[in-house]
Order: sequence, then structure tokens, then C-alpha cells
Amino acid sequence: MTDTRWTIHGEKLVDENRHIRLTTVDVELPDGVKFTQYVAKLPPAAMTLVMNERSQVLLMWRHRFIVDRWVWELPGGYVDHAEDIAAAAAREVEEETGWLPRGMEHLVTFQPAIGSVDQPQIIYLGREPVHTDTAPDINEAQRVAWFALDDAIAMIDRGEIVGASTVVALYRALTLR
Repeated sequence: MTDTRWTIHGEKLVDENRHIRLTTVDVELPDGVKFTQYVAKLPPAAMTLVMNERSQVLLMWRHRFIVDRWVWELPGGYVDHAEDIAAAAAREVEEETGWLPRGMEHLVTFQPAIGSVDQPQIIYLGREPVHTDTAPDINEAQRVAWFALDDAIAMIDRGEIVGASTVVALYRALTLR
């Protein structure tokens, strides 16, 4: 069997801060073709699909300036280096929605753009949510609402949910039935 691994000949830093490390990497394909590829490395992101006792899911309505669209999505955010991932995911839920899941279990981890971006998306299933006194962060969501799982799936079809993490989490939730 022929080895199809790409050969890395060098990497140059373009920019780096606490949210991203952008480099160019000189690579060679197995057939000898050489080129330079941009590579972005970002901290892991933890999201939570919060589900209540009626199998409704908690979603946030927010504007995403990069695509200039209003969309529904899961609460979540970057994981600090030393932070427990499940704790970070639960913290993000409370900060962004005012709800706190009492039970957290790992649902799925994936890479959304593995050809040029390294950013693990770690999704938890949050159960037994309780409403807290925490006011949702105004910088995160316009609205927070509960939806039946089937209705949330239909929102994907209508283009109201487009973020990869939310789409993956909702489809993964269908397998829990």
C-alpha cells in the first residue's frame, strides 16, 4: 500500500494571540506537488445541548457578524487552558442563557474544518437544567428559547440553524431516542 501522508517542509508564523495561531505550512503531496497551505489553530470550544425533561432543547438567537446572519445556536465558547471542559461548557450555558444543567455528559467531539483549521468542538449533553438568577449576557444572545427536538431539526432545513456545532449536536441527539 502506498503511503499517502503529506510531507511538511516548514512552517512560518503569520499571527498569534490567545484566540488563534495562524501559520503557513509548506507541504508536499505524495505525487510530488508542493504548495503552501494556511493553517489556523484555535483553542477548543465547548458547547452544550441542554435538554429538559420534555426533550426540548435550549437555543440562543444571535447575530453572527462574520456571515451577517441571525441564527439559532447552542451556548458555548472557548475553553481556558487549565479549565475542566465539562465545567467550562456548563459555565457558558449559565452565562449565556441563565440556565444551569445539573448533569453533563460528553456527546461528541469533532473538527469542523479539518483541512485547514484545528479547533476541536467538544459537545456535551446537559440535563436537568435549573433556571438561575444569572441574567443572560447581552453580548451573546438576543433571545433564549426552548424548542422540541423535531422543531429544531426543521430549523436546520429552513436555514435558521447553520453553525456546525449546533447541527452536529442536534443530529447526534436524534440517536439518543
